Amino acid sequence: MKSHLDLMPQLSAHPWFGSLPLRDRKVMLNSVELLRLRPGEMLFRQGDAPGGLYALLTGTLKMSTLSEDGKEAILVVLESGTWFGEISLIDQQPRTHDATALGAAEVLVLPNNVFQMLMQRTAFSQAIARMLAGRIRLLYGIVEDATLRSTRARIARRLLLLAHGDASLSNSARPRVPVSQEALAMMLGITRQTLSKELKLLVKQGIISLGYRSIEIISPSQLARQSGAA
Repeated sequence: MKSHLDLMPQLSAHPWFGSLPLRDRKVMLNSVELLRLRPGEMLFRQGDAPGGLYALLTGTLKMSTLSEDGKEAILVVLESGTWFGEISLIDQQPRTHDATALGAAEVLVLPNNVFQMLMQRTAFSQAIARMLAGRIRLLYGIVEDATLRSTRARIARRLLLLAHGDASLSNSARPRVPVSQEALAMMLGITRQTLSKELKLLVKQGIISLGYRSIEIISPSQLARQSGAA
C-alpha cells in the first residue's frame, strides 16, 4: 500500500485532522487508499455495510436520501478536507445515506480495522467524539430551522452555514458559496420556485448576488439579520 504522507500539510490544514497527534496522522496516511470518483458516481449507498473512514481530498460530495416517490433530499454537501463515515464504523450498522460525487472527486479510505485500532487511543477517540458533537449540533440546528423559522430565515441561515463549509464548519467564512439553486432547494426541502423568489428579494436588497452554480454573499451582516442571528 502506497504511503500518502505527502498529503500531511494539505490535510492538516483542516482543524479536525490537524488537531490529532502527529503519530495518529502518520498511521492514517500510511494506511489510506486513494479512490477517484467520476461525476455522479456513488461512494456508497444507503444500506451499504460499513466500509471505512473517508477523507474528501478534492471535489465535493452530497449526502442525500430518496423518498418512496423518488424525491431527493440533500442533507449536507461535503468539501475537501472533510473526514466522514464514522457513524457506521462506531455502531457497525449500515450506511444511513447515499454519498455521491457532484463532480470529479478524490477520496481517501481508511480501513475499518485501522479505525478500530485508533479508537483504542484516547486522543483519537476523543477527537471522533468532538466530530460527532459538532455534527449533532449541526443537525439540531437544521431541525430547529425546519420547525421554527420562516423560509427566508432558513435560506439565510443555510447560506451562512455553507459559507463556513457546511459539514466542515471552518472558522473563517468565504464570500462565494459553491452551491446550485437546485441543490440548495433540496437541502432546505422547498421548491425551486420558492427558493428563487426569496433569493431574488435578497439580491434586490443587495445582500447576495447569483452566479453560475454559486451564490456570493455581499453583506454577511445583513444576511445574519435575515437569519434572525443578529
